[in-house]
Parts: sequence; structure tokens; C-alpha cells
Amino acid sequence: MKQHYRLNAVAALFALGGVACAADEGSAPIDTVVVSATRVGHTIFDMPAAIDVVDGQRIRSAQARVNASEALSAVPGLVAQNRQNYAQDLQISSRGFGARSAFGVRGVRLIADGIPASMPDGQGQAATFNLDLAERIEVLRGPFSAIYGNHSGGVIQLFTRDGEGSPSVETTVTAGSYGSHKLDLNAQGQQGSVGYVLDASRFETDGYRAHSAAKRDQAAAKLTLKPLDHAVLTIIANGLHQGDTQDALGVTWATYQRDPRAGEIDTTDTQTPKRTLADRYNTRKSIDHQQIGANWEQQFGEDRLHLSTYGGNRQVIQYQAFSKAFQAPASHSGGVVDFDRNFYGADLNWLHVARLADGVLSTTAGLEYGHSGDDRRGYENFIGTQFGVKGALRRSEDDNVSSTEPYLQTEWQSGPWMLSAGLRYSSVRISVDDHYLANGNDSGALSYSHTTPVAGVLYKFTPALHAYASAARGFETPTLNELFYSGTGGGFNFHLQPAHSKHLEAGIKLRSGDDTRLNAAVFQIRTTDELVVDSSSGGRTSYRNAGRTLRQGGELALDTSWRYGFSSHVALTSLRAIYDEGFGSVLKGSRLPGVPNANGYADLAWKDSSGLFSAAVEAIASSRIYADDANADQAAPGYAVLNARIGSSQHWHGWQFKQFVRLNNLLDRQYVGSVIVGDSNKRYYEAAPTRNWLMGASAQYQF
Repeated sequence: MKQHYRLNAVAALFALGGVACAADEGSAPIDTVVVSATRVGHTIFDMPAAIDVVDGQRIRSAQARVNASEALSAVPGLVAQNRQNYAQDLQISSRGFGARSAFGVRGVRLIADGIPASMPDGQGQAATFNLDLAERIEVLRGPFSAIYGNHSGGVIQLFTRDGEGSPSVETTVTAGSYGSHKLDLNAQGQQGSVGYVLDASRFETDGYRAHSAAKRDQAAAKLTLKPLDHAVLTIIANGLHQGDTQDALGVTWATYQRDPRAGEIDTTDTQTPKRTLADRYNTRKSIDHQQIGANWEQQFGEDRLHLSTYGGNRQVIQYQAFSKAFQAPASHSGGVVDFDRNFYGADLNWLHVARLADGVLSTTAGLEYGHSGDDRRGYENFIGTQFGVKGALRRSEDDNVSSTEPYLQTEWQSGPWMLSAGLRYSSVRISVDDHYLANGNDSGALSYSHTTPVAGVLYKFTPALHAYASAARGFETPTLNELFYSGTGGGFNFHLQPAHSKHLEAGIKLRSGDDTRLNAAVFQIRTTDELVVDSSSGGRTSYRNAGRTLRQGGELALDTSWRYGFSSHVALTSLRAIYDEGFGSVLKGSRLPGVPNANGYADLAWKDSSGLFSAAVEAIASSRIYADDANADQAAPGYAVLNARIGSSQHWHGWQFKQFVRLNNLLDRQYVGSVIVGDSNKRYYEAAPTRNWLMGASAQYQF
């Protein structure tokens, strides 16, 4: 492993060397205007918050544009892992928040074009992000995330491009290792005051791991209209379909060492040779997701009215690896999860700009509401001796979650000072109406509420050096899925409480001419009643409140341009995330599972003066990751990998052609890409691919 880290260190040193070698011949870093932290547009350099932007070029650079982790690995403070399991989505955490998620994203707020991609309880799905249309992704960490309320240990916002200019059509084809291929077709343009973007894609893969094949169809449409002077109406619709996406499940350390690509053997299987758990139970998930939303923005001089509304439906059926004996107790809800979810919401806010004490005061007042309702069923996953089929009913209930959240945010700028503050009151109500009473009545309701204040100050020492400090209180309710089971084997866990956190952060932002940008931050987060895994077996996980936790760390992001078309980007994170008091068998000082002590990204890129050819080398590294609270089981070892990419483009009349080749894990390292936190069967580990390739080509015609 020491050799791996030296390789990454070399790449980082090359990138850092750009500070001394910078010249105006490279591709200069850009001060991007962002809105996530204060809701008022400022450049990253002028905001008292840790925020990074992944621009469209990085999202599209020699990538399949299937997983957000492709681009988010270059953001400090963030861990975004492709689990090689499309049935469970990505594993994303921000400063340790969200690391324990068994599936999907929780603890980190997901938003796409102003429309929440997280439900009111905090559970979100990054797979709904349409990366083919992405213009940029804003990633906000630290205290200012708290202004987004419940489950906002971080905020990830996707912004798609608007249709503009002459009409154009584009098709992109990619293919890679493990039978992976994708076809994307999009069209965009502007007719009068109406801009439009249309996109459809299909992705298929056999999967790196056994029993991990997937097929994903996505479609999106975006209309931008100007029905009145100084008003813009944006309508966004998207859909996602994944039919019978195979679930590879996690494996034990012994199985991972024997064959990282193999599944866990089912020792109770009577066949010879024995089948894996995934094969015997045909573990899989089908998803149908569609939604539509609208944003209305009206300018009144310097003031602004903003209204967004959305609604949608999500249908999921999942087949899990539960044996008959495991499902025998009357309290068990079966081995098939089947739910039909309708969700909707709205956000109304008003921005007022005034002059105050030789400065500018900008105040935003708003109200956000969200609701999701599930018609949820559970079935046995067997009929007789046949597994992986829908059997007898074992669960029938209606689950409803709603959130009502008024908020106020204000900032004052005068000379070298910027003062910013915000307040949000979050009220979350969760109710269950149980219709299956053979195993007891789980009907009931829970209400959680909390006020999250945030404050920050930025001071401009010079035009090239800014410093800031910020503080906030946050909270995190249990998600609906975390409430379904109690550790005693009973039903709904009505005793689970939300976690509360206190965030402190300080940072500097530095510019060196037009060639170099450096952002650095240190932070501390203290949390009480941290939500942790109580027990987890066969896909059924219960949670409990632990004691205090402590997160302390630092982040650095550096962009620089060099001579002769070279540029580099570095993102480094150090995070000490521990239990600050013991509970059960967990000792004080134990590391939080799922959270590496350090991780980093560095690249060295080149582009010729004509912009027709490009190449880059990337280095990604992570320290070891524990999978259990007590840190008693084998940790996933640290790793460092190198990737490379090359690309070219050509213009001919109205056509633009692009091609790329990417090689990942050049040195063919074997490593654990992600872990399933707290699995009672110790099936924690999900292997990452060894050396693999991806290539693609696109053709665009402008009318």
C-alpha cells in the first residue's frame, strides 16, 4: 500500500507544482457564480462557505455520464462511491454524513434544477440526476448546508443547461468493460422566447460483480419560457426506468479474498454445487420513477419572486435474500418490498434588496412544503420450494411523510465585509396506517421539529485573499426506512429520536493572478443522539440512537494552469470522525464506520492550443474504512488508483465530432470500493473493478 500512496503523492506534487510554474498559456480557473449557500448569486471566491462546482466539462470529460460519482470524486469533503450495484444506487457522504446509508443517499440533500431529489424524510436517489444535460453541479458542505433543513449534512445541486441558439441534435455512443454500453440522443435549441432541451438514453451492463447486470432508461425534457417582461418560467420533466436490476449483495472478507467478483455462497442450499445467495433468491429491484416540476422567477427591479412546484410517482419492487426460516416469525414483513409512492411539494420565496449603512442588504424569506405517501406491501419471496417470486402477503400499510419549513436568510455587504445569517424551522410528521394486523398493529405517528440557525462572516484582506468563519446547528431525523424496524424484532420504531449537530468552520480563499485558485477550510462538528445501525441482517436493518460523535477535519481544493496547455486540480480531505462517548461494545474513540480518515484526488490535464486534442492522468486515493461501529472487524484497506483519458474533436461544416478513450485503474489494483455498514452477517464488502476501459464517440449537428 505504501507504493500506492507514493504514486498518488507524486501526482499531487505535480499538481501543486503548478503554483510556482503558472503561466497564462494554460486553461485558467474560472470564478463560477453559485447560488446554493446564500440564494443570492456570488462567485465561490466571495462566499463564506465551503462550496465547489463541478462544471459541465468535467462531467463530460471522457465519462459515460451514468453515475454522479464519476465527477464528484474530484470534490473535497465528499466521498462518492460507485457500489457496482445499480439496485442500491451510489453511496455518497459529506464530512461523514450519510456514510451509513444501506441504499440510496441520506444525510445529504439532493436537488435538481431547484426540485428536491430527496424526499421529506431525507432519503434521496442520485440515479435521478440526468448527467447528459448537466451544466454544473454545486456541492455545499459545512454550516451553510443547515439552511436546507433536515438531512442537510451537505447539499448537492444539479443544474441542467437551457436550450438556446440554433437547433442542434447530438448522439453519443459509449462502450466499455463488462458488457457496458450506452446510447444517448438529445436535441436543443431556441425558437423565439422558448428554449427547449430533450434527452433520452439507454444504459446496459453485465456488471463487474456476479449477479449485477442492469438496464437503465432515462428521459428528460426542459422548457424555458419568458411569458412576461422580467419573468422566466422553466418546466422540467424526467423519467427513470430500471427493470429487474440485479442486486449483487455484499460479501464477507473471506469471500472477497477468494474471489472479489463472486457472490456469497448460500450454505443452506441443498443443490450441488451450492448457489450464491443472490442467485438462489434472484435478488433484484425494479424502479419506475417519473416527475414534473416548474420554476417561476419574476424580477421586480432588484427584488425577486421565486416559486417552484413539483410532483411525481415512484414504484419499486425489490426481491431480497431471506430464507423461509428467517421469514417465519409473525413479525416479519416478508422478502419482497413493493411500494407505490406519490410525492409533491412547493417552495415560495421572496428576495428583497435594500441599502443599509453604506452597504447592500439582501433578505430572502420563504416557505417550503413537501409530502410523500407510500402504498406499501410486503410479500414472502417464495411459493413452495421456489424462491425469487412474489408469495403470500405479509405487510400492508400506508406511510406518509410531510415537512413544513419556513426560512429566512439575509446577507449584508459593505466594503471588505460580508455578513450572512439564516434561520429555518423544520417540522416533519411521519404516520403509518397499518392494514395487516395479523402480526400486530403498527399504526401511529411521529412528529419532529427543530430550528436550524446559521451565521457566517467573510473579510476581504486583499482582492486576492479572503477569509471566513461560519457556524450552524443542524438536525437529522430518522428516515422512513430507518423507522420500519426496531432492534427487538418488533415493528415500527416509535422511540427513535433525531440527531442534533453543531457545526463550526473557518477557511481562506486565495487567487494567484488569473492562473491559480485555492480554497481551504477546517471544521468541527459535534453531534448528539447519532443514528447508528442497531442490527442488520438480510436486507432488514434497524437503528438506534448512540451518544456523542465528533468530526474534525480539513479540506483543500486547488486549481491551477501551467504553461503549454497544462492544468491541474487537487482535492484533499482529512477527517477524524469518532464516537466521543462509548455505547454497548463500542469504545470512546472508535471511528465512525463508512468514513475514511483521508481521501484525495489529483489530476494533470493537457489541451492543445486549438482545443482539438486533450489528455489527462488522474489519481484517486482513500485510507481504510471500518464497516462496524466497534471497529472490530476487518476494515476495507486503503487504496490508490491511477486513471488516464484522451480525447479529440473535429469540426466539419455544421458538424462537431468527438471521441475519447478512458482507462481506469491503470495499475490493475484490487480493492474494496464501498462497504455496507453494520451488516450482521458481516457481508460488508463490495469490490471495485480492476483495470477497465471505456470509449465513446459523439456527433452533433447544428442547423
